Amino acid sequence: MTDLLQLEAYFDAVPRTAARTETYGPLTLFITVDGGWPYYARPALGLDAEITAADVTKVRDRQRELGLPESFEWVDELSPSMRAAAEEAGLRVSAHPLMVLDQLSVRPVDDRVRRVAADDPGLALIRGVQHVGFGAPGTAVGVAGTAQRDEAADDEATLAPLRARISAGTTIVYAAFDPGGPVAAGMHQPVGEVTEIVGVATLPSARRRGLGAAVTRALAADALASGVRTVFLSAGDPDVARMYEHVGFRHVGTAMAGEPA
Repeated sequence: MTDLLQLEAYFDAVPRTAARTETYGPLTLFITVDGGWPYYARPALGLDAEITAADVTKVRDRQRELGLPESFEWVDELSPSMRAAAEEAGLRVSAHPLMVLDQLSVRPVDDRVRRVAADDPGLALIRGVQHVGFGAPGTAVGVAGTAQRDEAADDEATLAPLRARISAGTTIVYAAFDPGGPVAAGMHQPVGEVTEIVGVATLPSARRRGLGAAVTRALAADALASGVRTVFLSAGDPDVARMYEHVGFRHVGTAMAGEPA
């Protein structure tokens, strides 16, 4: 349970670096300021109360009013009433293995992978990798590749908040490259001695080559080298979780997400 309480504190802290909050009963809504990606609503830190469908509906109403995604995240083991409340309020709920790094597996340095600077001209394509990869979840090889990546690349206006976060050290980006450019990527977002690895994705056409694991390992190594003590992530599905287990992560709980059905 100690692991989960530490992660819960992180989930509450990380959006506060770029968002303001509003409280609706037992739920906290994070509202991004100055652009950037939108955040979620989640149970209040230290919550010791039942969450109801009415609570969820109030937040959804406010999210729609502000033009925000109707997105909720929580840890199932710490907020057990949230799932039923979200489903009763009409949200589609998904569960994902929540994993903490035990001991980073030892592998030779992978020269396909490097850290990405804030001013890297390839950052737009790296975001394209993530968009395409998450558009085709799982680990299966597919046809989507560099052409789809190029079409999905972010424009400079969209990239500006991410470039600012990289400059500030609040987001660290690594990517794997082949001769055609980036084919896998991921990030970690440190807050104090804790960081979450997020956005690890590989182009479907480049899967089953160890690139997702290599990027994850590089992110974890970067975090540990910078003084981070707890590295965690949530896996998209059990197949992806097994890949993370090979890197050195262990299952500690269940990350939940709720979105409109």
